[in-house]
Amino acid sequence: MNFLYNLLLSIVSILLPIVALFNKKIKLFYKGRKETFSKLDSITATDKVIWFHAASLGEFEQGRPIIEELKQLYTDYKIVVTFFSPSGYEIRKNYPLADVICYLPLDTKTNVKKFIKQIHPEVAIMIKYEFWPNLLSELKKQQIPTILISGIFRKKQSFFKWYGGFMREKLTVFNHFFVQNETSKNLLNSIKFHNVSIAGDTRFDRVHDILQQDNTLDFISEFKNNQYTTVAGSTWKEDEELLVDYINNHASNDEKFIIAPHNIHQKQIKELQNSIHKKTVLFSEKDQKDLSEYQVFIIDTIGLLTKIYSYADIAYVGGGLKTGLHNILEPATYGIPVVFGGNKYKKFQEAVDLLSLGGAKTVVNTNNFSSNFALLESGKKLREQMGSINHNYISKNVGATKTIITYLKNIL
Repeated sequence: MNFLYNLLLSIVSILLPIVALFNKKIKLFYKGRKETFSKLDSITATDKVIWFHAASLGEFEQGRPIIEELKQLYTDYKIVVTFFSPSGYEIRKNYPLADVICYLPLDTKTNVKKFIKQIHPEVAIMIKYEFWPNLLSELKKQQIPTILISGIFRKKQSFFKWYGGFMREKLTVFNHFFVQNETSKNLLNSIKFHNVSIAGDTRFDRVHDILQQDNTLDFISEFKNNQYTTVAGSTWKEDEELLVDYINNHASNDEKFIIAPHNIHQKQIKELQNSIHKKTVLFSEKDQKDLSEYQVFIIDTIGLLTKIYSYADIAYVGGGLKTGLHNILEPATYGIPVVFGGNKYKKFQEAVDLLSLGGAKTVVNTNNFSSNFALLESGKKLREQMGSINHNYISKNVGATKTIITYLKNIL
């Protein structure tokens, strides 16, 4: 199995630069990794390093509370953050609390030996998943303390299959698993791993802290103008088709909509704007305009969504109709109802929980979308009940960061 895995990696290494010529995301993936080792030149042999690895943006947000706490506690340590995906790296490559942010190199034996030698971490912190066999083997060989935070395990993963011995062996590198739920703990216990704690999801701590920051955005206040407002965040084309149908055919003139698409490329933004028959303004053209006169505000920039949610009466969160649901905890922490599309949410425990508790609704087509949005728009008491459920759910699940930091203090 080890031979086949490394053979496959060799093939990928050969094909990657070719595929990069035809695929923009792969091009970022390939080009970014060419810069990894040069970015790490700032790490010296005498530096003390804490290394975090995140697959993408969502996992980074789970690690962020730990990074921020450690940065305050251990000011003489350097923080290295690696990403697998361009969608995480491109958005957080300038995150100020990390000393180095780069792509994780491909999992070849040569790459991982060079990488670990260059960063020589005091501790390696993996977020949620990303189990690269050669990397884990090298960490174990170098006896580097390694933990998993906000972990989620599912029965269908190879670790829990009869043929999963190769990957089960790689898990022996972990000194401790901090998992999100009892199912994950029981699954690990079933394959003889007992160094497991149910700490929960660190994102709860992150979004709970959002309420303590200044979320004021004057231009959003001007647009909202004290009117009923839906904020649709991280939307894909499939989400936007439902939204546009509702806006064009069912929304009253008193309803306002803020749409923050996942894809902010100019062509797609213009297509979205042109598909809406109501008066629409872009963030990039907002200056010298009376924003209160518009019914739809399209946010063609990044980094504002968390604050914009604070102005919402309800939130629609995208991704559930396509690649997987985006972060529903950010709007939920403000105590507002959350709506999302499709059935690609079952891997997200918070979505399952909030649907079960009654703080969220899911929609699958234009009729379903319109009926739910009309119900929420007319039902102030329903919105208050759902919002209260969501706010309480966040409050009851904070504390993972404290648990993990307590453990890390014994290592550092």
